[in-house]
Amino acid sequence: MSLRGELLRLGVRTFLKRRSQNLDIAGWRRTMRATERLVPAPPSRCQATAVEANGLRMHRVTMPASRPQRRVLHLHGGGYVAGGPAHYRHFTWRIAEALRASVFTPAYRLAPEHPFPAALDDAAKAYAHVAGEAPDTSELFVLGDSAGGGLTLALLIRLRDEGRPLPRAAVALSPWTDLALTGASLVANASADPMLNATHLPALTKLYLADADPRTPYASPLYGDVKSLPPVLIQAGSDEILRDDAVRMADKLREHNAQSRVEIWPRMPHGWQLFVPVLPEAHQAIARIADFIAAVEGA
Repeated sequence: MSLRGELLRLGVRTFLKRRSQNLDIAGWRRTMRATERLVPAPPSRCQATAVEANGLRMHRVTMPASRPQRRVLHLHGGGYVAGGPAHYRHFTWRIAEALRASVFTPAYRLAPEHPFPAALDDAAKAYAHVAGEAPDTSELFVLGDSAGGGLTLALLIRLRDEGRPLPRAAVALSPWTDLALTGASLVANASADPMLNATHLPALTKLYLADADPRTPYASPLYGDVKSLPPVLIQAGSDEILRDDAVRMADKLREHNAQSRVEIWPRMPHGWQLFVPVLPEAHQAIARIADFIAAVEGA
């Protein structure tokens, strides 16, 4: 692990320890709005546009290397209650460049105002738009982080169930796959995880699910049938409370698709890929994503 990685862990832990142990959604959203302007802007060679489609607002990012029919649907994290495309503008252009694609990030509806299955419904609408622009799904990919990683996997299951064309491959970064909260790492890594607070997850689950079963596969893809899904790369940190969500999901996926794989990165915090402006391991992780996509296409 790099020195910057160790300093990042320390900084994140120090900052988050100041926050209340009680989950404050309104405060979380205020903080995110306040810090939105601090997110580094993409370089001048990046073309970023707003897209309205199927009742959704999306950010579209294209780089000079982006190929015309190559598309990535990116589903952001935030525990299903916070976040949005603007918080990822430092990340999505790098994905666009690494994968030589246009990246679409929808502002899907958030809980508790819009509980399950609103986020999944919006993800399906966004996918329909992106797939319509890239009718050859051999150049269509889905990527998500944290809650967006779980949403990515749930979307694959729903698309398969509905008989719709599937993307060529998908990537899930530190995915939240088990809203029943049964993973052993929720306890084992509770003190080691510098980013996430395990005591917040029951409240987040209740806000998102409302009265839905936490084991429904469209909310918790860990409990779904993963037959016939495309290859999936999962990346997670060794000290995350969601590590077992990633490992158990990957084990299921690999039973049915040998190209699926999981990478557990030592001591990396939750969503470390988003610290790409300062963290060498984030650049390495994005390069590994590009390698995975290239391997899938070359198979």
